[in-house]
Amino acid sequence: MSSWFSIEVFDGVTPASAWADAYGDVLSGTALSNGAIDWSWHSHTWGVVFELCFEDDEAWERYQSLMVVQAALEAVPDPLTGIIVYRGRGGSSGAGLPRRPRPMSGSGAASLPLPWESYEDLFTGVTSLLTPPVAALV
Repeated sequence: MSSWFSIEVFDGVTPASAWADAYGDVLSGTALSNGAIDWSWHSHTWGVVFELCFEDDEAWERYQSLMVVQAALEAVPDPLTGIIVYRGRGGSSGAGLPRRPRPMSGSGAASLPLPWESYEDLFTGVTSLLTPPVAALV
């Protein structure tokens, strides 16, 4: 069964798109010659994603261990925190539907102000019940 693998490269001192331009042909050509059955590049505002599909995990491990691939992965704009290699499709391949916004909690969940005229009507009705009629006081 085929499996997808992703290499995410984030912008660093230089943009990740420049790295993809420099190493993209080498990485994709090496992947195809070493058993990849599909591949794709995705550009994002934060960097690039290189997705590869191999027939089995051993083909992916052989591809990853090639010196040309290791050299390309070491040449990313930020080699310490600017690269993520993992199994599965990458980038924004999450749910097909956007998440619905949740209600705010805490101070952001304040209720709407109540109309004051309804309070004035309520108070006049209550004060008329509490005060005795003028005839009873005489």
